[in-house]
Amino acid sequence: MQTSLKPSDPVTFLNSPAYEALGLPFSEIVRVDDMLYLSGQMGNLPGTLTLAPGGIQAEARQALLNIQTSLEAHGYSMAHIVKCTVMLADMADWAAFNAVYITFFERPYPARSCFAARGIAMDGRLELDVVAVARR
Repeated sequence: MQTSLKPSDPVTFLNSPAYEALGLPFSEIVRVDDMLYLSGQMGNLPGTLTLAPGGIQAEARQALLNIQTSLEAHGYSMAHIVKCTVMLADMADWAAFNAVYITFFERPYPARSCFAARGIAMDGRLELDVVAVARR
């Protein structure tokens, strides 16, 4: 579902029915002009708030699949991503995360930052925050 603040406003809130069913207090994607700001994604299984079992690589794969699903629900793809911020519960997982991350992108890769974060929601191993361009 797509809603705007008002007809002349360049801000659009993009929420797919599957995302709205989760009842979370934030939008799936907010579009401002040609930029897409996705809410942080975790490794939760589709339609649930249950983390994918199997540790960092399983959560990383699921988080990236969640991002891909959100983008595709609104007509975009992973190729639209220009910036990714990675929050890891343990920086020792950096290499394991990268092994999964590179399977979702082609060179040149999006710009990226990564840092350790304490207290990730749902006791997750990571959260990903991405920014994309809306141009096709």
